[in-house]
Amino acid sequence: MDSAAGCAIHTLPEGNAVWGVASLDNQLYVLRDKTSHQITVYDTDFYRLQRRLNVPGLNSMHDMTVCAHNYCLYISDCDDDNRYIHRASLSCDAVTKWPVYDKPACLSVTDTHSVLVTCDVVSKVKEFTTHGKLLREIKLTYVLVSPQHAIQLPSGQLVVSHGYKDDPVHSVCLVDSDGQVFHSYGGPMDSGSEQMDTPTHLAVDNHGFVFVVDLKNERVLLLSPTLTYVREVVSPDQLSNWGPMRLFLDNDRRRLYVADTRWDGDEHTAGRVVVISV
Repeated sequence: MDSAAGCAIHTLPEGNAVWGVASLDNQLYVLRDKTSHQITVYDTDFYRLQRRLNVPGLNSMHDMTVCAHNYCLYISDCDDDNRYIHRASLSCDAVTKWPVYDKPACLSVTDTHSVLVTCDVVSKVKEFTTHGKLLREIKLTYVLVSPQHAIQLPSGQLVVSHGYKDDPVHSVCLVDSDGQVFHSYGGPMDSGSEQMDTPTHLAVDNHGFVFVVDLKNERVLLLSPTLTYVREVVSPDQLSNWGPMRLFLDNDRRRLYVADTRWDGDEHTAGRVVVISV
């Protein structure tokens, strides 16, 4: 892993807040708030708008990810009345959905092509097939008060971010298949160089390094496979003091797509995607 910080190479135009970003086959998918239930699609060479995908029924989107094997997007929908995962096929534009029965937060796809749904209110991770059959539930230890995002590693362990508002600990943890923490990075929320304030979203590269959205500190951190601090890979200055919310790593191109949001108090007023070469 190169020790240099990431370099911003492009910024998509400002628009509504971005709740999800993903890339597959030279296409960049952007999920924006209040956009008539559409996902905008750009090419990854010149970042020109290519098309829009309709996802009927989206209500309160929270995250989006992509599965190359099943050639689809997954979007979490998390308000009090609609707690669903939407599955949008990229081959025929068909959209289906299934209920989660808990409030879904962030999403990831496993090496066996299932989808992991982090449920923050009840501190668990649910694993579903691509068509919504529940495979298992992992009840997380009480230490993980507000889990935000979980990614399964090749070992079967999970890397989980957690911490929200006044939670006593804001950290990234390695978790076993029983939901128990055996290693962690972080502590009380703070703005120190090796501390975090609301770690919301994760990406893991092919060598096990972990990228962490440190939301309230307006940056992205890089951790080693053993969760030691490596560097600040995206700084507040690079983001012009906007707040990153979501990210997606294109391992082949070594590009990090950061969904960046401008805030007015607790309200998001605009969003964009910053492309970082890592």
